[in-house]
Amino acid sequence: MLSFMKSVSSIVTGVNRLFFLLAAALIFAVVPILLFEVVARYLFDAPTVWAMEASTLIFGPHFMLAGPYLLHLKGHVAVDIFSEKLTGLPKVALDVFSYAVIAVFAGVFAWVSWPLAINAYSLGETSFSAWNPPVWWLKFVVPLSFALLFLQALVEAYNATRPAQEQTGASA
Repeated sequence: MLSFMKSVSSIVTGVNRLFFLLAAALIFAVVPILLFEVVARYLFDAPTVWAMEASTLIFGPHFMLAGPYLLHLKGHVAVDIFSEKLTGLPKVALDVFSYAVIAVFAGVFAWVSWPLAINAYSLGETSFSAWNPPVWWLKFVVPLSFALLFLQALVEAYNATRPAQEQTGASA
């Protein structure tokens, strides 16, 4: 059972790492888009109708898809005034509780956002701007990201208990 849980943990973290790297690569698309917009606007007095919106549409998935792996890296803002002083079982209990809260939050958001994504797809939702690109696909990033965050929070809760499990197993 322990090796199965380690395997599931590795798979979830690996998938989230891939999405993290994809999100990191997306940012490289924003720079040339905005550079093109600046050159078109200020050198040729011909601003685009799509560049700012395209960069915004890229930033959304960038932040959402990076979040689950960032949880693994402990890269989110944390207030650890009390938790940094804890050790042993109290620290494990607080970590598991924190990850459980994150999992519940992420699970609820994934559940609630899924019908919204389905609805956007069925309506062929667009941005209603001058450029008016389809944005229904973007709505699927939200439940996907929260589902991945849910899974990563469960993995992190499991990982928080691993040192305690290994010590218990060694002393038994």
